Amino acid sequence: MLDRPFYLRDSTGMHTDPFSDILKFADAESLVTGGFTAGGDWALHFPPPDKIKFFAVVQGNCWVMLEGHPEPIHFSTGDVGLLNARRAFIVASSPEIKPVDAMSVFKAGERNYAALGEGKEFEYMGGHVLLDPDRGQMLAQVLPQWIHIPAISPQASSFRWLLDQLIVERETAQPGTQLASAQLSQLLFIQILRAHLQTSRSLPAGLLRALGDARLAPALRLIHANPARGWRLEELAKACAMSRTTFAEYFRTASGITPGAYLTQWRMRLAEKALREQADQIAMVAQSLGYTSESAFSNAFKRETGLSPKAWRNAARSTAS
Repeated sequence: MLDRPFYLRDSTGMHTDPFSDILKFADAESLVTGGFTAGGDWALHFPPPDKIKFFAVVQGNCWVMLEGHPEPIHFSTGDVGLLNARRAFIVASSPEIKPVDAMSVFKAGERNYAALGEGKEFEYMGGHVLLDPDRGQMLAQVLPQWIHIPAISPQASSFRWLLDQLIVERETAQPGTQLASAQLSQLLFIQILRAHLQTSRSLPAGLLRALGDARLAPALRLIHANPARGWRLEELAKACAMSRTTFAEYFRTASGITPGAYLTQWRMRLAEKALREQADQIAMVAQSLGYTSESAFSNAFKRETGLSPKAWRNAARSTAS
């Protein structure tokens, strides 16, 4: 029996975690890029970010004004925000303060930490999330444009610990601090998403709502553990302790699509990864994803992407070069 292809393997040996699958597939990588302390009256204007932006209030209070958002948003110690949109924003001690250009304060990249005004009553830490230019769209397209996690959330203690550790790494510069800071930044991003997923009942139908729904978790784990298997509706329903009809309705309400469509879409994302990154013959990719023939796979792939596997591979590699 042939080994499972790299894109179907569970490298950890642990139980399948669909949320981790999505993050790994998107190649999400978080990095704290800087911050500032401030006192008195102050305001900074940041240009629209070209990456997913996250920031946290380490201490103090501020107001955040988002371009296109009607009202200022108040942030307190321990609050965390994530911006998934190309929108300029202002961080200020008061909405009435006229802002200065943040890039001039940070001297266009010459330094990543600054001090504003008099005193250090306020401290801000910011960073961004890098995603694979192609595969990352699966995550970027389902994230809301704006997430605000207040310090009173159930995850508050985790956020506080992560922020404290990031400060320690910045101030002490111990051996390995670069890697440690990167790992802590990654955990901070995951905690932001976890906190958001815990509001899954109020989220619109889609991938994030499905991933955050504990009742659907057993079915999603089965699909992600073995996407090559032709999962029957009754098998997935049984795993979730639901009747066939109830499960089908519940899954569609949460995800916006049927279980079969979810399986097909995940297969196609894995197929795209294989076609872009590997030299496997298309027939081998088809077989590894559970298709009995290359033509069946090609038809399914074209319905999903608008291109045949061969044309899609050629286009992807041409773009990459």
